[in-house]
Amino acid sequence: MSRTRTHSWADPAELAALARTMSGLDFLRHLMVAGEEARIPMASTLPFRITEVEQGRVVFVGEIGEHVFNPIGTVHGGFAATLMDGTAGSAIHTLLPAGVGYVSMDLSLHYLRPITLDTAGPIHAIGTAISRGRRTGLATVELRDGDDRLLVHGTSSCMLFDLEG
Repeated sequence: MSRTRTHSWADPAELAALARTMSGLDFLRHLMVAGEEARIPMASTLPFRITEVEQGRVVFVGEIGEHVFNPIGTVHGGFAATLMDGTAGSAIHTLLPAGVGYVSMDLSLHYLRPITLDTAGPIHAIGTAISRGRRTGLATVELRDGDDRLLVHGTSSCMLFDLEG
């Protein structure tokens, strides 16, 4: 039996223009409060949303469903990796001034438990910035289930750059 999903997102060019004018902390808070109106394009494809933002720390919540399964009936590791990559990068983003952006340089994850429909949900990715230099930032990230059990943990480093150039 075939299944379908419908989703929508905000114009990425408008979000990028807004990101250039706000600190990372203010931008992420704006996205959290704006909700559907400013839905991150990737977050409409893979179901996650920002639920907490403070300086150096961000929490994303992901919804488990069949649409993120691999062929053997568990959540695809790429869904967890995408959720965690966005969370870790966002934790670093909270430390950046207006006009400075980031891209992931690496992401190292350790999967500890399978994620299935029986996993207590929703799942929470918690990103914490460890350091921010002039050109790089480093963060840790954890993925926990609804019972606060650790599912995946990892680290990420990001390259920092001027959004105008």
